Amino acid sequence: MLVLASSSPRRSELLHNAQVPFEVQAADVPEVPKKGERPLEFAMRLARAKADAVAQLRPGAFVLGADTIVVVDNKILGKPADAADAARMLRLLSDRAHDVTTAICLVMPQLRERITTQETTRVHFSLLTDEDIAGYVASGEPMDKAGAYAIQGIAGRWIEKIEGDYFNVVGLPVAKVYRILRQSGALK
Repeated sequence: MLVLASSSPRRSELLHNAQVPFEVQAADVPEVPKKGERPLEFAMRLARAKADAVAQLRPGAFVLGADTIVVVDNKILGKPADAADAARMLRLLSDRAHDVTTAICLVMPQLRERITTQETTRVHFSLLTDEDIAGYVASGEPMDKAGAYAIQGIAGRWIEKIEGDYFNVVGLPVAKVYRILRQSGALK
């Protein structure tokens, strides 16, 4: 049995669409970077912490933890605190490229071995006007998204190019996760 240690509806949808059988059990892990922690270290630590927390509760299961971060100028853009924060993030992303990284941790049953990896995709935004930003923030879409945007939603109209895995930007690099699940024996 595979357990997804995430309450993300996007991750659930991606696994469901790939016809991967799984259950959801969200992990209660604070998503706060430690002082001096680099973005990739932060994402990897959270993915491990989520997977480990649920693995404690589900010792006979394969447990998949993941954390997606948006990074610009070596700074993590998390989920916006409010509308002003979302607008600030969108201004930072406007007319430039940034990286979206998803860290993945699969905890295997019994031996508690882990497979950890990550996927990074470069995303290029077009120039956003103040009206674009205000309208998008008013839509509510940015409010629970890392970096204050959803590539699969309204914000898709401003994505000029991506270099890498589209599904990674949505929240889970499906092909990489599927490969890991097959190799580990989580999928038959």
